[in-house]
Amino acid sequence: MPTDGLRELYIDELKDLHNAENQLVKALPKMAKAASSEELRQGFEEHLEQTKEHVQRIEEIFKALDESPKGKKCVGMEGLVKEGSEIMKEDFDDSVLDAALIGAAQRVEHYEIAAYGTVAAFAKLLGETQHVSLLEETLEEEKETDKKLTDLAEEINAQASEEPAEKTTGKQKGRPRRVA
Repeated sequence: MPTDGLRELYIDELKDLHNAENQLVKALPKMAKAASSEELRQGFEEHLEQTKEHVQRIEEIFKALDESPKGKKCVGMEGLVKEGSEIMKEDFDDSVLDAALIGAAQRVEHYEIAAYGTVAAFAKLLGETQHVSLLEETLEEEKETDKKLTDLAEEINAQASEEPAEKTTGKQKGRPRRVA
C-alpha cells in the first residue's frame, strides 16, 4: 500500500492549509483596516470572503475523506501573519504602508499557491478527482489575487516613491521618529 503514506501526507497538508486559511480569516480584516487605499482595502475585504470559501472547500474535502480538519497549526502562515502585523505597527506614511501591506499579502499568496499546487498534485496521484477540481479552483483564485496585488502595486509603489525620503510622522506614540 504505497499510497497510504501519501494519503497521510495529503491529509496532513490539508490540515495545514485549513489552519492557514483560518489564520487569514482573522488577519485580513486587520490588513483591510490598515490600508489607506480604498482599492486595496476593498481587495482585502473581497479576499476575506473568498478565503472563507476556501475554508469551506477544504472542509468539504475533509467530509468526503471522513477526517477532521483540526489538529495542526500552520507555522509558515503564522510567521507570515506575524510579519504582516509587524508591518502595520511601523510608522510608514499611507502609500508606503500600503506598499508594505501588498508585499506581505503577496508573500501569503505565494505560500498558498505553493501549498495548493502541492495538495492538488497529491490529490491527482491519489485519484481524488473531485478534490482536484476544488483545490485547483482555489489555486486559480490565489493566482488571480496575486495578479490583482501586482497590478495594485504598480500604482501604489509609484505613489510611495514620490513621498519625501525623510519626514516625521504623527502616527507613533512618544517622540517623533525619523522615517527614511
